[in-house]
Amino acid sequence: MIKKAILPVAGLGTRFLPASKSIPKEMVTVVDRPAIEYVVKEAVAAGIEQIILVTHSSKASIENYFDRHFELETTLENKKKYDLLKEITEILPKNVSVVSVRQPQPLGLGHAVLCAKDIVGHEAFAVLLPDVLVKDTDEKNDLSLMIQRFEVSHAAQIMVEAVPEHLVDQYGIVDVAQSPNEGESIVMQGIVEKPAVGTAPSNLSVVGRYVLPAEIMQLLENTPKGAGNEIQLTDAIATLQNRAKVEAYRMKGQTFDCGSKIGYLKAVLHYGIEHPKLGEEFKQLIQELKL
Repeated sequence: MIKKAILPVAGLGTRFLPASKSIPKEMVTVVDRPAIEYVVKEAVAAGIEQIILVTHSSKASIENYFDRHFELETTLENKKKYDLLKEITEILPKNVSVVSVRQPQPLGLGHAVLCAKDIVGHEAFAVLLPDVLVKDTDEKNDLSLMIQRFEVSHAAQIMVEAVPEHLVDQYGIVDVAQSPNEGESIVMQGIVEKPAVGTAPSNLSVVGRYVLPAEIMQLLENTPKGAGNEIQLTDAIATLQNRAKVEAYRMKGQTFDCGSKIGYLKAVLHYGIEHPKLGEEFKQLIQELKL
């Protein structure tokens, strides 16, 4: 069973400036909790028991968020604010741990994953990019289905979603023989980065969720710098394809790119209207603001 997940959070979040100048973009709130919490809870719901943050010196608030806060907890208990106390002490289940490792240089996603090599060891693992929130519709989330498929096929899993044909030049697009049904996987031939409209091998874009075998770490160690003079995870995956199957898993849920401002606002709307306490009032507010 896959129990470890790597979350690369060392990026400076330039797409989210000026807010990310002093606040990690992962800590910007979506309704009433930071975006990173949604990603961590997605991993936990899929059975992950160790969250590995690949972080930067300016991101200490992320680590602090998942730590206990004795003074705050004591204050809430003394004031008998038990609902709030429950919320902050149950952010993570007791069987889940959060550890962190620094990425000393901004050398790309592949390098960020490689920084967690000693913690991952010889185990298969998941990678979740925290810019992307995945809102699932079923009891079993997409990540858990990817892990389930990996355990059966032993093939690396890359989460993909369908995008409009005229937008394929904005994404990494997978090359597959045919488009799988939602919730299913298919062997892929490769990934084409931002193909010109009309030339894309499919309309399935890479989402930012991966389930990878342990050997990808060795491949990353030997992967030369690629696009942007960075070590690219997709280059290591391409090398992996020369010796093993890699599959594209077509997701069932919905994604929100919280690294972009408009994607963040979409996430606030969608998660806001379904909030158990604020949802109804938020819907009324949206109705009032309709132009």
